[in-house]
Amino acid sequence: MNEIMNEDLSLENRIISVLKKIYDPEIPVDIYELGLIYDIQISRKKEVKILMTLTTSNCPVADILPIEVKEKIQSIKEINNVNVILTFEPPWDRGFMSEEARLELGML
Repeated sequence: MNEIMNEDLSLENRIISVLKKIYDPEIPVDIYELGLIYDIQISRKKEVKILMTLTTSNCPVADILPIEVKEKIQSIKEINNVNVILTFEPPWDRGFMSEEARLELGML
């Protein structure tokens, strides 16, 4: 059982690493540190569900960013399927950003 949990943790860390390479084109911070990723779930069958949001509901990359997330996460060889769910509940606000993101944007 611990082996499965460690395997999932390692896979989650690799997913996060990929997410940290995806940027909102209008903000010089990756989407993970920006707080756009609300949840990452990994099933036993290595199917991944990502719950994410955008900075606003009328974000110009609303059609592109979730597809980019799906494609880049799907490129991790162990993953069998990726489902990206876009939500606006709760709406994103600056409080979701990591300290690193706030520092990068001069908000600290």
